[in-house]
Amino acid sequence: MRKFAILALAALLLFAFTMPAPAMEYNFGGYWRTRWYTNQNFTGYDKEDVTDAGLKAEGVKKDITRVDTRTRLYFTAVFNENLKFVNKFEMDATWGDSSSYADIGADGKNFEIKNSYVDFKVGAVNAKVGVQGVKLARGFIFDDDAAAVSVAFNAGNVSIPVVWIKAFDEDESKDENGATITHKRDVDYFIVSPIISAGSVKINPFGLYAYSEDAGGWGPNAGWGLHRDIFKRDQFGDVDMYYVGANLDVDFGAGSFWLTGIYQGGEAELDGGEETVDFKAYLGAAGAKVNIGIGDFHMQGFYASGDDSPGDKDMEEFFVPQGQSYYWSEIMGYGTFDSGKIQINGEDRPGDKIGNIMAGNVGVTLKPAPKLSVSLDAWYAALAEDVVVIDSDGNASEENALGIEANVKVTYQIVEGLSLDLVGAYLFAGDALYQGEGATDPYEFGTRLSLSF
Repeated sequence: MRKFAILALAALLLFAFTMPAPAMEYNFGGYWRTRWYTNQNFTGYDKEDVTDAGLKAEGVKKDITRVDTRTRLYFTAVFNENLKFVNKFEMDATWGDSSSYADIGADGKNFEIKNSYVDFKVGAVNAKVGVQGVKLARGFIFDDDAAAVSVAFNAGNVSIPVVWIKAFDEDESKDENGATITHKRDVDYFIVSPIISAGSVKINPFGLYAYSEDAGGWGPNAGWGLHRDIFKRDQFGDVDMYYVGANLDVDFGAGSFWLTGIYQGGEAELDGGEETVDFKAYLGAAGAKVNIGIGDFHMQGFYASGDDSPGDKDMEEFFVPQGQSYYWSEIMGYGTFDSGKIQINGEDRPGDKIGNIMAGNVGVTLKPAPKLSVSLDAWYAALAEDVVVIDSDGNASEENALGIEANVKVTYQIVEGLSLDLVGAYLFAGDALYQGEGATDPYEFGTRLSLSF
């Protein structure tokens, strides 16, 4: 893979520098960052204080202190005003990790092709074909790179993108004995997302349909945590799942606000068609920002339904199997360092996967100097439906409080184009997270140096 990636990049560069200059233009860009950060007590226990061997071992794994670097390089060949060839490459490395390029010798294998697609226009139609970034419903449904075909019909203040994503495709797998099984399993996403702009108002109704005749192996993600007893890998058969909703964005000069509503419906077969599950879930979200002279006051909140009867075949917990990514708070919602997740009964949750959760935020961003900004945010989060939590003494209780989180972020522009972020966060953990002997609140702090070009 590494040799192929290097050859692909070399071929693109050779192509760029050998083509006649008048034939086309070349755009180069990118992003670079280096971060130092530490996550502590993300298991909910201080590994130095607990006597339980399992908690101590998990704490060693979850307590992270590291330095890492990410480099993204963008190369676009512009043939003419109607045709572009877009490529984005990424290299990630953890300093001192022998598997990355940031060890002694710098000979690791951390090269990724994030995007590679052709972008062309024919009249009022703009099409993109290849591996590209796709975003839907602010990330509550989808925000990721994917192999896709996107066709947008543009007319004045109206744009109507239609997208097909190949979400999953598997022709062979291994059984429990290691033998090869030949089959045809795939999942397709179909998206329609019209955008209507009228002055300071933007309306975006949308829909996503996920379809498969055999989705075995298309397993659940972390958002399915409460239903892992009935949603096992390789159980899926026919899938007909859909999401419908709308975004509203309004800019009123002194501020702005936004709304998002989503309903999830449809059904899927389990156990070779012997059982069927119905999807009946929803999500609502809103946010606002008001300018206050030297900065802004902002707030947001969201509610994603849970399931009050996880043992039945009505799936009422909002989830997206693959593609969902919505960053929110620093600790509970991935934030700046996106490296660790807090735990509920030993399972990583919630991170950027929004399901069975309600959360609210208030904050202020101040700009006391042209190159300096300070953001102060507070978050409260709880589960939409209670979970049974087992404490370290084996006692069970139903809980929903995830806790209150305080975030501080200071950003300073060292020189034009180069910024330094200082981030600190502390979670006053609720009883749905951690209980019993040695329970301790999580915290993180760190710094990030970054530039874009």
